[in-house]
Amino acid sequence: MSLDTPTLLVGILVSAVGFVLFRYGKAQERLPHLLVGLAVMIFPYFTGGWVLTLVIGAALMVGLWLVVRAGM
Repeated sequence: MSLDTPTLLVGILVSAVGFVLFRYGKAQERLPHLLVGLAVMIFPYFTGGWVLTLVIGAALMVGLWLVVRAGM
């Protein structure tokens, strides 16, 4: 894990979005939102740079959008 400033800031921002998504999923009892929120909170700890963090976060959000659009 890199400890440079952009990586830390992006990791905190992405994890905050994941926390909000997790809380929404828990409150609304929506399993896809809850699981993706949990994944988005956790994965920044295991990525090496800020670009990779943004790419994975965006991919998870697009995946959530596709799952919700499919009717889950």
